[in-house]
This record gives sequence, structure tokens and C-alpha cells, in this order.
Amino acid sequence: MNIQHIAIIMDGNGRWAALRKRPRSWGHKAGVKAVKSTLEACVKAGIGHLTLFAFSSENWRRPPTEVNRLMTLFLNSLEKESPELNQQGVVIRFIGDLTAFSDKLQSKMAEVSALKPLKQKLMLNVAVNYGGRWDITEAAKKLAQEHKQGKVALSDINESNFSAYTCLANQPPVDILIRTGGELRISNFLLWQSAYTELFFIDTLWPDFDETVLQSVLTDFQKRERRFGQTSEQINA
Repeated sequence: MNIQHIAIIMDGNGRWAALRKRPRSWGHKAGVKAVKSTLEACVKAGIGHLTLFAFSSENWRRPPTEVNRLMTLFLNSLEKESPELNQQGVVIRFIGDLTAFSDKLQSKMAEVSALKPLKQKLMLNVAVNYGGRWDITEAAKKLAQEHKQGKVALSDINESNFSAYTCLANQPPVDILIRTGGELRISNFLLWQSAYTELFFIDTLWPDFDETVLQSVLTDFQKRERRFGQTSEQINA
């Protein structure tokens, strides 16, 4: 089966650091390295779209010191890594409510989003201050506004054009959603886009995620039968 789009909930940085008796910030830094190796692995595997859950709308509830360190790491990583990623053919988009971030960070995200490689190899969607319910609510608001303006009739609203108002509009459906760290939930991530997604909950902590782990997931995916409501007999006919 052709795999076009992978989404990952990157979980386990804090536990990875705790196992090594290091601060949580150390785990987050190690997580950045895992992101780089994952991008390289996706390009190598021919995956065209990758969506990473970097910071949820619920993550603001963490201790202020940790949030501040995460924001600093986020900014520093963008400044350091984005030029090289652009050269490697990676286009970066940010999805979520970006208005909650500092002006400096918003400016950097806009700058990074404007970078266009000579040849695109991977579309990277970075979900920050993102929640699946928020995404659906915002899409509904936009669609309601267009209906109010007479641009869209109620009878014309369907799943397809509703999708066009979500954060991942005009991108392939998510084929695979991976959550590292052993937790068995999707934590309000890509609720609309994951209707028919194959879910993989793995024990690997995010800093240990690498090409070998990704290939294991891809191999497992190829063994699954995606029926989309049909029977096995219909699929194999």
C-alpha cells in the first residue's frame, strides 16, 4: 500500500530523561535529534507528508519553567535547523492557534514557513498549540461565515468541502498515526483527519525513535487490510 502521510505524537521525552537521571529539558533536546532523524527516514522512504504533534493546547498547563524552556528550545531549533531542512527539500508549515506565542516566535514561524526549497521532498506540518476539537471548531466557524456571506449553501456542505477548512486541507489523508511512549490514546490530535487512520501505539520513547523503528511500523502497516467499510472479499476481488 502506498503511504503518503504519517502523523506522530512524540511522547516520552521526560521519561527518557528521568531514566538517565537528567532533567526533562535534556529529554526535549534529545527529542529534537529524533525529529531530524525521522525527517531523514521519511524522505528516504518516500513519505511525502509528515505531521508532528509538537505542543498541544493542553501543554500550557505544564509548569511555567518547563513551558518557557520548551519555547526557547523551539525558537533555537527553528533558527538552527530550518536552513538545512530547506536545503534537504523539507517544506515546514505550522498548524494550530499561533497567536498564543510570543511575537518573536510568531515572526520566526512565518519566516520559516516562507522558505521554499528548489525541490520539495517532504511537507512537514508542525502542530503547535493545536487541538483536534479546536481544528474542527475553527473549520465550522469558517464554513458558517461563508454560508452567512452567501458563498456556500447548506445543501452543498459535505465532508469533502468541510475538510477544506481544516488545518490539513489539500493534503492526503493520514495513513498512519504513531504514538510513542506506550500511552494508548490520541490526545485530541487530528480527530477529523484520523477517521480511517491505522493507529500504532509503541513503547519506544520518542528520543529513541529512529529509522529502524519507523521501518518496523511501515512493515506492519503493509500487513494490515484497510477495508474502509468493505469486506475482505470485496477488497481482494
